Amino acid sequence: MFSFLLVAYCLLTPLLVLWLTYKYSFMAKLGSVVIAYTLGCLVALSGVLPALGGTEQVKQTLLAVSSASVPLAIPLMLFSSDVRSWKQLAPNFTKSLFSGLLACVLVAVAGFYLFGSSNPQHYAGVSAMFVGLYTGGTANMATIKEVAGVDNDTFLQAQIYQILVGAIYLLVVIVAGKFIVRAVLPKFKPAEQSDAEDMEVREEEKELFFGLFTKKNSKPLLGALALTLVILGLGYLVTLLFPKESFMAVFMLSISFMAILASLDKRVRALPHTFDAGVYLILVFSVAVASSVGEDMFNNLDFDFFLFVLFVTLGPFVMHILLNILLRVDADTTLVSSIALVTSPAFVPVMAGTLKNREVVGPGITVGLIGYAVGTYLGYLVYLLLQSLF
Repeated sequence: MFSFLLVAYCLLTPLLVLWLTYKYSFMAKLGSVVIAYTLGCLVALSGVLPALGGTEQVKQTLLAVSSASVPLAIPLMLFSSDVRSWKQLAPNFTKSLFSGLLACVLVAVAGFYLFGSSNPQHYAGVSAMFVGLYTGGTANMATIKEVAGVDNDTFLQAQIYQILVGAIYLLVVIVAGKFIVRAVLPKFKPAEQSDAEDMEVREEEKELFFGLFTKKNSKPLLGALALTLVILGLGYLVTLLFPKESFMAVFMLSISFMAILASLDKRVRALPHTFDAGVYLILVFSVAVASSVGEDMFNNLDFDFFLFVLFVTLGPFVMHILLNILLRVDADTTLVSSIALVTSPAFVPVMAGTLKNREVVGPGITVGLIGYAVGTYLGYLVYLLLQSLF
């Protein structure tokens, strides 16, 4: 009975988070994932869950929820990807996308060499996780966690430090970024603006909470979920062709690839709110993982690991700027593509508002979506590279 209640807690808490971000603009700016982790940590540190159900039962139930939510989320988040549109990005956004991806990889590898000599296996996994996080998002990071065999405690510690350092990144980029970057990079050259496209993006954001639960969207979303289950089944069949020890890597990479293939069908791309449904499942994952935190994680802060997270969070931003100086990419494109990769496409309109430049919203969101699509593969390649070096 308690396990059922714990699963219900994990499923219902994200609804509260989505409602808060829908209702209050400052909550939306803070970010749903940050709020979900914060609420989960508060519940965990209150001690109420082990008191009700026992520590081991809580741990096993939360692990089951977190393990199931990520594979379900990945296809849903990728169904809306328009692969054909990637080639239509403006030249500057294309250059900034690749320089941003390269910056994340270079800084992660540098971080591995600077901090990982004492425990190379540990830092190979977390370096790859941060490549996945800062080119894609939490879903990519969670996928690489499973592929690289990173334990839950390390993953949660990385998330806690990342939230702290991520707040510094957002403060720098949103508050001071345009003044710093515009001082060293060329000025943005506006083209013809698509107000209709921008309005459509903002309307989708506004409907995030209620759009998932309207009657008109329920049938298409059930169809998307059915397609997701088919992909998971096919992904499992693919794993049977490989050794058991490579199960998770093959499974995650297979379902990502099949979801991208499915997105080539315009009927799949047209399914409403599939990305939002994936976000909901990532929030379920976030609540489950954060609810397993223990007081010892806060009492025994690993200063070296915190410095590593600081380095791989702020380092890509600096490296991205340096690369774009060489590529002559403008300031607004650099800032928008950076925030789309490092945080999520949801922050693109926030950055565009700060820059007073609505023209960058569409391409910026596309950059973020491409990051979601390639982040897992890029992170896994970095993991294989670092493993080969020790």
